[in-house]
Amino acid sequence: MPLVGNLSTGSAFASSPARGANDLGSNVLVFDPSMGDAAIQAQVDAVFNTQQSNQFGTERYALAFKPGTYNVDINVGFYTHVLGLGDSPDDVVINGHVTVDAQWLGGNGTQNFWRAAENLCIVPPDGLERWAVAQAGPMRRAHIKGDMTLWPSPPGNRWSSGGFLADSVVDGQVDSGSQQQWLSRNDSFGSWTGSNWNMVFVGTQGAPIQHFPNPAWTVVDQTPAVREKPFITIAADGSYRVFVPALRRDSAGTTWASGQADGHSIPLSRFHVARPGDSAATINHALARGLHLLLTPGVYPLSSPLRVSRPGTVVLGLGLATLQATHSNSLLEVADIGGVSIAGVLLEAASAGSPFLLRVGHGPSRTSHADNPTVLFDVYARIGGALAGSATVSIQLDSNDVICDNLWLWRADHGNDGTVGWSVNPADTGFLVNGDRVTAYGLAVEHYQKYEVLWNGNHGRTYFFQNEHPYDVPTQAAWVHGTTNGYAAYKVADSVTDHRAWGLGSYCFFNLQADIYTDRAYEVPDTPGVAFTDLMIVCLNGPGGGGILHCINNSGDPVQNGFGTYNMKGYADGIVSV
Repeated sequence: MPLVGNLSTGSAFASSPARGANDLGSNVLVFDPSMGDAAIQAQVDAVFNTQQSNQFGTERYALAFKPGTYNVDINVGFYTHVLGLGDSPDDVVINGHVTVDAQWLGGNGTQNFWRAAENLCIVPPDGLERWAVAQAGPMRRAHIKGDMTLWPSPPGNRWSSGGFLADSVVDGQVDSGSQQQWLSRNDSFGSWTGSNWNMVFVGTQGAPIQHFPNPAWTVVDQTPAVREKPFITIAADGSYRVFVPALRRDSAGTTWASGQADGHSIPLSRFHVARPGDSAATINHALARGLHLLLTPGVYPLSSPLRVSRPGTVVLGLGLATLQATHSNSLLEVADIGGVSIAGVLLEAASAGSPFLLRVGHGPSRTSHADNPTVLFDVYARIGGALAGSATVSIQLDSNDVICDNLWLWRADHGNDGTVGWSVNPADTGFLVNGDRVTAYGLAVEHYQKYEVLWNGNHGRTYFFQNEHPYDVPTQAAWVHGTTNGYAAYKVADSVTDHRAWGLGSYCFFNLQADIYTDRAYEVPDTPGVAFTDLMIVCLNGPGGGGILHCINNSGDPVQNGFGTYNMKGYADGIVSV
């Protein structure tokens, strides 16, 4: 059953209080060690029992732990956000597991989406932390005092597919197991073992040595420029604040392992603390008055977009806060300004015909934001699955110097009845980049019907790309443009003179047995300034399913008709310039 919680008491069954300065809503459960481990465990288990298999439900929860030590095991289900409230991850110690597993789906973790954990020290009693996630399941700012495994426990097939770990320390070994693709950014490991399709390490201490394609390890020693995601903390007087980490350049390892991270705190009194039911007009009035925005857990139907026009604004979602476009509208529009943080939100098309869900900037711009970039953290788009809907573009970036840190843009391939189909949840492009010097760390874009990524801006950089072509192409005639079969998953415009990408995987599974082919997975201009490092294509079709004929432009052998297994080709041990 749905739970009702109270931030002030931590009680999962208390009534919701009147809104106050430190009230984060009925679905934020705040725990204190004085409550007792047994009482905390009961509430954590109650949330998991609701959320374990609740893939397309409307319930949303944040489980927040005040500084101290807890002896509890936390299973993390759908739309559940586990967070420590300390200044350092080591301020909140969980003597137990913080686990994502897949027994709800028979050991198959490839649908373990939409959940998160951050700002915790985890001390697993058996020495092993399990985080078997797919897309949209990040762990950030964590200290694992033991080993870590990235695949489900037995029984079952034990698959997992996609994951993101940032600003974290694992004292022991990380074992990728069956995990198909993974990005580690600014982490520190005792060691790493395992590889499948695409393992990417950026600014990670203890990463394996560069090697591709078998094992498929893509290693970039330093992270060129990034800010870490803002996070909520609690002060000694009980007041809440949001800490915004500072921009770092050419970094490796975490922000916090050697002491207090650089950045600044914003008191909660400077935020509009939104609740489900707040209208776009109410939220926009608060933003126009200069307030930041905290979206408490829940679903927010919006008939018009939220507009961010003040530099440095923080929009922070808790508990996978979900914005729904109900009137063919966009959801978030950020002006051509610097220093904005958009973090922890799920954007959903809940009606037909939205032109885009999120846009940064509005048209061409020559303004540089290199010294104070806007950053998107853990931002997800969903077209279909829970609701039928459509949007031409999910995220459009017109501004320069935007940084993206863990995006999953998904035209649904499965979901509730009546929400998925070639003409039911149409969407052209997931990620459209018109600005210059845009950087993406962790870009997953799946099942869109035209170019899934279309990059028109110059000097773009991508570190890790994961893609699946649309499953549901009905006929080859529906999947052509001009004389070309299908659309490239990642298209760099012919006008671009400088673009680089590392660690890219594109996969096909055409599930209607219609013998569908895509001519190429990646399409780029033939110029020395465009270089792709470590890229691959995979075919999962059985006989008659079709395949991908070339990896990049007209280079690379085909993968096709996988006969029930996957058929993989990896390219570019080093740099390929085309």
